[in-house]
Amino acid sequence: MAEIRALVAAAGRGARAGLPYPKTLFPIEGRAILLRIADLLAPYDVQPTVIVSPSGELPIRQCLNAAGVQANLVVQPEPRGMGDAVLKFERSPSFSVAEHVLLIWGDIPFIQTETVAAVVNAHIQHHNDFTFATRVVDSAYTVVTRNTAGRVTGVVETREQGIAQPTSGERDIGLFIFRKDVVLNTLREELPGKWGKTTHEHGFLYVIAHLTARGLLVEALPAATKLDLVSLNSLEDVIRYT
Repeated sequence: MAEIRALVAAAGRGARAGLPYPKTLFPIEGRAILLRIADLLAPYDVQPTVIVSPSGELPIRQCLNAAGVQANLVVQPEPRGMGDAVLKFERSPSFSVAEHVLLIWGDIPFIQTETVAAVVNAHIQHHNDFTFATRVVDSAYTVVTRNTAGRVTGVVETREQGIAQPTSGERDIGLFIFRKDVVLNTLREELPGKWGKTTHEHGFLYVIAHLTARGLLVEALPAATKLDLVSLNSLEDVIRYT
């Protein structure tokens, strides 16, 4: 069995959601989002790596310790973007043994067990280099592009393209699995799309277009449910579920 290690990107400070603590610690049905994610990842990695901000390290550590959940915390010193956060995995004790990285955003509380299993199974069985879950929605803030044969050619972030009103399309949900060396090496390169036009941060989704252009195996799996799509950008996004 391939060595899979889990990575949770949880360096969000919570300020934009109006929270005085990291948004991954927001409770859903009495349990912090991060703990719900740790439960979800346990079948693949009982000690996931969590990328945290300097101010979020202590409260996140306290939350995990109180729940008896083991994790490797790695600090992202500055908010330099998701690509930079993923590269911080190099500092985790899990880095040396990982062949594949199961990556999940730290603010999505309702990812379903079946969705994760479908993505992981497709990735391993199809010998993919990069696999991610998608769903067709009415307002797609990220848009998966495909060629005439249906193969993935990239993912467009609408805010980076100056699109004020997103339209319907196939979007990612913040759940990915990829070959560690392939993706981290790509993130280290200076490539078109690396730095956001509006955020000026190191992005992550841009690597997909470069992987496909190089002939690597990328699969967008339309297995996501409506619940999988829920993320904590503002309290209104999740308040109905608390």
